Amino acid sequence: MADHRGHHGLRRGLSSTHHTGSRAPVSTAWGRTTTWSGPRPNPVGRTRLVDAPTIDFSFAPIRTLHRDRARQIRTLMQSATQHPTETEVPSAVAVDYCLAHHVLEGAEAAARARDAAVFDWYGTHPDAGTPALSTHTLVGPRVVVAPDLEHLPRSGISETPYYVLGPDTTAAPPALRELVATACATGARSGFASLLADHAAVVCLLRRKRLGDTLDSWTITRLPGTIFCDHVGNPVVLARDLIHEAGHNWLNDALSATACKISDETRFHSPWKKTMRPAFGFLHACWAFPLTMIYTARLLEETTGDLHRFLAAYLDQQRGLLSTTADDHADALSLISDPGLRQRLHAVHQEALSL
Repeated sequence: MADHRGHHGLRRGLSSTHHTGSRAPVSTAWGRTTTWSGPRPNPVGRTRLVDAPTIDFSFAPIRTLHRDRARQIRTLMQSATQHPTETEVPSAVAVDYCLAHHVLEGAEAAARARDAAVFDWYGTHPDAGTPALSTHTLVGPRVVVAPDLEHLPRSGISETPYYVLGPDTTAAPPALRELVATACATGARSGFASLLADHAAVVCLLRRKRLGDTLDSWTITRLPGTIFCDHVGNPVVLARDLIHEAGHNWLNDALSATACKISDETRFHSPWKKTMRPAFGFLHACWAFPLTMIYTARLLEETTGDLHRFLAAYLDQQRGLLSTTADDHADALSLISDPGLRQRLHAVHQEALSL
């Protein structure tokens, strides 16, 4: 699993953790038409926000990866005949891919525990029971959960806590579901609709904190499309962190889909970690942090008061940190064998440097 940690730094191998003090087509849910439950998103910001340039996160190798891996998992679970008809709608394929990994992880855990009832539940619920949990958003249906922290165990598959959808999963309270829906709307209207649609299908909210506190967030590669994060109850801040972690999910998928192998031997100085980091982690940081910088720059003038000061300080901090990576980033990109992926990473890094 990849560890993508939040002050926007990350570790390779288990999960990523990040610490931080337009509109896309809305597809049918989980690959089929669904009646939505839960809150509908409220408008965020001024209408001018809708005019933000859309960033194109579509990448053909990722789409192929999503379709093929989901199909392989369904075949492994012997549930292909029970699953809804396959779809080629990109966002629906991406959500299917995310949920298939929850089913696989849940079924494997049930098998190890010799829990036949739970194992059978996954076999008959290839969508992990998500239609009953779905919340409508501008980027498609999302599953929003807020489990007790003791239900986030560590295990051999991840050095950080994680949560797998299962028969006992319940949706987060309406206020938290609305928070995520509004955050998705904010991110979508800021140009990140396709990123959130395809790489943030399941959102696991952790602790409620105050603006200015350290916020932890992470993803793990064995649950792609799932994001774990703290929040401050503000959709603008949450959208920033969803974009950061969805960016990690995107890059993990892109590297896998293009079969890019990055040696751990080559290291670069990470201003976020203040240490030498393997190229894998350095490239992840130089992709995910710039995405949040672009988002923050687009939203900044729409904010006031404490939120404005918080975001302005964040953007200033990230400008300083990113500027020190300019030379090393070009060298790190030379390790990316796929030219299309290399160009995308370069373009986002350059846009952030120009802010």
